[in-house]
Amino acid sequence: MIERMGFVVLGPLSVATCAVALVACGGGSSSSGTGTGTSSNKTATYTILDSFEGPTSGDGVGPNGLILGGDGNFYGTTTEGGTSTSCTTGCGTIFKLVPSSGSKTVLYSFGSSGDGTYPYGNLIQGSDGNFYGTTATGGTGTTCSGGCGTIFRFSPGTGTATVVYSFGTSGDGAYPYGNLIQASDGNLYGTTTAGGTSTSCTGGCGAIFKFSLSSGTETVLYSFGTSGDGAYPYASLIQGSDGNLYGTTAGGGTSTTCSGGCGTVFKYSPSSGTETVLYSFGASGDGTYPYAGVIQASDGNFYGTTAEGGTAKSCTGGCGTVFMFSPGSGTETILHDFGSPGGDGENPYTGLIQGTDGNLYGTTYAGGANNLGTAFMVSPTSGTETVLYNFGSVAGDGETPNANLIQGSNGAFYGTTLFGGAASYGTVFDFTVQ
Repeated sequence: MIERMGFVVLGPLSVATCAVALVACGGGSSSSGTGTGTSSNKTATYTILDSFEGPTSGDGVGPNGLILGGDGNFYGTTTEGGTSTSCTTGCGTIFKLVPSSGSKTVLYSFGSSGDGTYPYGNLIQGSDGNFYGTTATGGTGTTCSGGCGTIFRFSPGTGTATVVYSFGTSGDGAYPYGNLIQASDGNLYGTTTAGGTSTSCTGGCGAIFKFSLSSGTETVLYSFGTSGDGAYPYASLIQGSDGNLYGTTAGGGTSTTCSGGCGTVFKYSPSSGTETVLYSFGASGDGTYPYAGVIQASDGNFYGTTAEGGTAKSCTGGCGTVFMFSPGSGTETILHDFGSPGGDGENPYTGLIQGTDGNLYGTTYAGGANNLGTAFMVSPTSGTETVLYNFGSVAGDGETPNANLIQGSNGAFYGTTLFGGAASYGTVFDFTVQ
């Protein structure tokens, strides 16, 4: 167990503390800049769009990625920062960034009485035009010290945030880390890292929940933690082409090579209410600890990353992998082992996206030429990986990217870093690939 942001997180967090907590692991102090990285005949032109200024200025600390709103602007959350004084370094923010000008505005600071605190997940924009998200702690639930977390709604028209649900009743989920999704039935679905009804994990093994926008009610659909089951789902769900929900757990499964299990890929059927473990990580040379979820690519297969494992020996426990899971055959294939050869990225905590060119794109938290993380591309057909950019390559650069990329309508990729920038509190960046 590692203490994050003043509360205990349950689950297999075995990489260096700075990789799983907002602690001072270094950061730039110069102004933002631009850079170009070249590898394997691919060139990425990289630009820092904004540097977060930190809590003394009321700005956010530690951004959790971006979404593109219906108005063409970027929106996101930061885990800390903002104007609230009820948390030592701020309780987190919602921000907007205008891509044409690069100007950023803090729209909301978490931390008022009964409010959520520390949003680790990003936002989604619902079909009603409002933004929805979760906070890992806070709210009115009393079964967790500091609150068990919340679901909130933010209205871009009025600028108001409303807690629509507080986790923490008996048997409920607790500590939601991932993003929400809005499924085809109009309901919101998500996971909690702890809580649920299982007693096989201290504090519960986590849960899948549904929140109805029409009725405002939350329902625990499944509690992880039965024998051989997954445990500790940190990541968001996706809805597959078959209508089922898919995701990963960072622990659990049937493998005995990791204490508490090496993690799983699972399926949940909303129609039958059943959960199925599709794959347990941890075989020899396999990836371990999939903190990020999966995507379903255009070929119908699922792709994701593991934070550790693989065959590279340059990291204790392995440097992580990119994997493919075939729902047709039920088989998992390692496409890339991070950490080899030298200069490769290490420890991908974030998931993948499929670009318009069909390739998979993502980031690693560490490794690369400056050991401050990389942006990479993987071909789903050949498994060839290309390092596109090494963070820390220009003055005041971002460091340690910790959230999924998104691709804009202009073809550029956008993302955030946890540290670095002009004040060391993180950055928003973009890069284009030629």
